[in-house]
Amino acid sequence: MAAVARFSRKAIASAVATNQLRRAFSTEASKTIAPSPDRVKWDYRGQRKIIPLGQWLPKIAVDAYVAPNVVLAGQVNVCDGASVWAGSVLRGDLNKITVGFCSNVQERCVLHAAWSSPTGLPAETSIDRFVTIGAYSLLRSCTIEPECIIGQHSILMEGSLVETHSILEAGSVVPPGRRIPSGELWAGNPARFVRTLTHEETLEIPKLAVAINDLSKEHFSEFLPYSTVYLEVEKFKKSLGITV
Repeated sequence: MAAVARFSRKAIASAVATNQLRRAFSTEASKTIAPSPDRVKWDYRGQRKIIPLGQWLPKIAVDAYVAPNVVLAGQVNVCDGASVWAGSVLRGDLNKITVGFCSNVQERCVLHAAWSSPTGLPAETSIDRFVTIGAYSLLRSCTIEPECIIGQHSILMEGSLVETHSILEAGSVVPPGRRIPSGELWAGNPARFVRTLTHEETLEIPKLAVAINDLSKEHFSEFLPYSTVYLEVEKFKKSLGITV
């Protein structure tokens, strides 16, 4: 019995020592594995900017500005000097979408296209050169000729055509198949003729597109290899006491 008691005491002592070692190792492991408060938390659920669909891949010109949270899907072509601003969605899954030279699609616009147009016109969404699309506008299978202004919150439906040197007031709705003649101002829901534009007004249309293009260059500089992000690096170094 004495031998058994000695053996049990040894077993208990070894078990206690083992448990102590396990606690010590687990404590050390928790110290080494515990994430640092400065560790970057990566989130891979971010929004994709370029979405290829089948054989179609969106094309962006070298000097075009596309905001980082814009979605381009499928048959989308953003030409030279064009700009697509924050929150816009260009969905070219059924047909082609083109943003022409020095044109701009402002914040939170939605552009898409149908399989076919009820008027027999091309069902693609075509925006020609020097066109300004106001924020929160919706364009579907429409054609906009050069040097036009589409006001904010406007809706252009299937088969609609806006001819050159025309202006749509904010909140205008162009029904399917409606044609906006050249050199005219239209407004309302549905859009109606207001008056003929003056020569001075038609000259200001491309100037607005050029001004927005110049503004986009400042935003575009943030995406160059040596952008203004170095200022944030310098601030971070100073916060750590590192000489810049």
